[in-house]
Amino acid sequence: MIFRKEHGSANVATVVERKSRYTVLFRNNDRRSKPIMSQLIRHLAPLPAQARQSLTFDRGLEFVSWRELEKGMGTAAWFCDPQAPWQKGTVENTNKRVRRYLPPETIVLDISYQEIRLLCERLNDTPRKCLGFQTPKEVFSQQLMAMEN
Repeated sequence: MIFRKEHGSANVATVVERKSRYTVLFRNNDRRSKPIMSQLIRHLAPLPAQARQSLTFDRGLEFVSWRELEKGMGTAAWFCDPQAPWQKGTVENTNKRVRRYLPPETIVLDISYQEIRLLCERLNDTPRKCLGFQTPKEVFSQQLMAMEN
């Protein structure tokens, strides 16, 4: 799932793995579709193929180049139904967590890549009740190890 915290042409995108709640954030300096797809490929391609089988998007225009994902890394794209917010509950919950650290008045271009990386680490190292008080990083690592076996 993708979230955009926008300020001018820049935004922060959120990708959340559904089962582990593992989160990847990245700053995107261009809101057009192809640059967003390129960023997704750059951030997700290093993962094992089983860990990046599909992505689900809302119906924003910035996702019209979704076919690039399949060409770039073999990832299928799905889209939420219109007016069906319950289909993106995990990413909306994660966005609420991100907003604690990036409130509306945040100027996205002033956020360094290191600050975004540190925010990802904080989110992924926080134990979650829905994960039996394990961290998203622990659960995601367990999933990756299970895929290797």
